[in-house]
Amino acid sequence: MNKSDLEQDLEFLVALRRDLHAHPELGFEEKRTSAIVARHLEEAGLKVHRGLGGTGVVGTLTVGNGPHSIGLRADMDALAMPETAERPYKSTVPGKMHACGHDGHTTLLLGAARLLAKRRSFNGTVHFIFQPAEEGRGGAKRMVEDGLFELFPCDAVYGLHNMPGLAIDEMAVVEGPQLASSDSWKVRLTGVGTHGAKPHLGRDPITAAGQFISSLQSIVGRVVDPLQPAVVSACSVQAGDPKALNVIPDFIDIAGTARAYTPEVRDQLEEEIGRLAHGVANMFGIKASYEFIRRIPPVVNDADTTTRALRAAQTVCGEKVRTSFPPSTAGDDFAYFAGEVPGCYVWLGNGPAVDGALHHNTGYDFNDNAIPTGVNFWTTLVEQELAA
Repeated sequence: MNKSDLEQDLEFLVALRRDLHAHPELGFEEKRTSAIVARHLEEAGLKVHRGLGGTGVVGTLTVGNGPHSIGLRADMDALAMPETAERPYKSTVPGKMHACGHDGHTTLLLGAARLLAKRRSFNGTVHFIFQPAEEGRGGAKRMVEDGLFELFPCDAVYGLHNMPGLAIDEMAVVEGPQLASSDSWKVRLTGVGTHGAKPHLGRDPITAAGQFISSLQSIVGRVVDPLQPAVVSACSVQAGDPKALNVIPDFIDIAGTARAYTPEVRDQLEEEIGRLAHGVANMFGIKASYEFIRRIPPVVNDADTTTRALRAAQTVCGEKVRTSFPPSTAGDDFAYFAGEVPGCYVWLGNGPAVDGALHHNTGYDFNDNAIPTGVNFWTTLVEQELAA
């Protein structure tokens, strides 16, 4: 990589990243962001398609007549949370901030598109995929349903995410599971309400819920293979009225999340949560309703695609590439892309977590010093994958 090309663009990229940070937009609301992305892609000479998945943007760059094409993905959306840290480019939108670095991801991919359009040092087609609504609103699924891979066929697709704790010149590229499935579940236990002083006249759903919640951990501890990571968490419990503390309510609603790294364990979690809910209901003589909402599949890196991503990372970072790195229990809907074509999801160092500010923290910030490594990785990957 000719560093002078990137050095010439670095001031522009830092300013762009900070502008995006100051103007965060939630999923499917990224009108300003997608307009900026489209404008810069067009100015670089790429063919631009807007509106895929609502506010998604795909820029296509073809050089030569090579038969292969690859997709590179960046997410654009922010989170619905306040920014507490004071910085010159602090969020200007109350209650919204880029707390996961998607402003940085967008900047890295734009930087790579600009450099590759200038250098034209490959032979084939690259689709730069700027995805809306990664943060739980289903942007990747929408893009796939809108025909992403029919309109822009890819032999492989790659995703990148920053990782606080890794140095800015460090990456992690690992085969196999990277992120867990992210699913939601809801249980309603329905009994018979009564006076709090006369529980024998009713059927108490709250006592049953206590049994159910404490039993949930037996799924991971006694049902799932100990060598297969899994998480089941109850995150919401709602029942009764705090102004009526002498009333046992008719029902209680319990809801939470379930995480797994394989389809088999994901199926187990769905089955076992429901089995426990109905079993506890039978034990207490009440009724149970159960819903398991599948949201995001696990992200599992394809072996061959990972080998190629690793080669590019090692070209950029040398020995500072980790090939062993623990998977995250967070989710990423990049899984929908990697479910259609072979995929690989890599981690880019974001430096130390300043004041402990990790992803989804009100003090988090993407590290601009990681821009050169990220842009170099994307550019090198294209030049190696689509060798001239």
